[in-house]
Amino acid sequence: MDFVTVRELRSESAEVWEKLETGEELVITRNGKPFALLVHTEPAQLEQTLRAIRSERFAAMVQKMHEHAVERGLDRMTMDEIDAEIAQVRKERRNAGGY
Repeated sequence: MDFVTVRELRSESAEVWEKLETGEELVITRNGKPFALLVHTEPAQLEQTLRAIRSERFAAMVQKMHEHAVERGLDRMTMDEIDAEIAQVRKERRNAGGY
């Protein structure tokens, strides 16, 4: 995997496209920080590639939510506590005209 700045992407686009054609993955950086990912794909593989990226993002999000729950001790809640929490939120929404 190679890193390319936004400036390099604009000024050296031919080289960037050549790298992509060979299957190399490129991380586009802006102000020294990762901003975007460029990967080569074939038209027939586009949906499969997008699904793989979305699946990984979803898994990372679930992992982050799990870590957050563990930090706050929410992973030890009983079903009765969870049901009570849900009921309380629903009650608050009804009272606020939420639904």
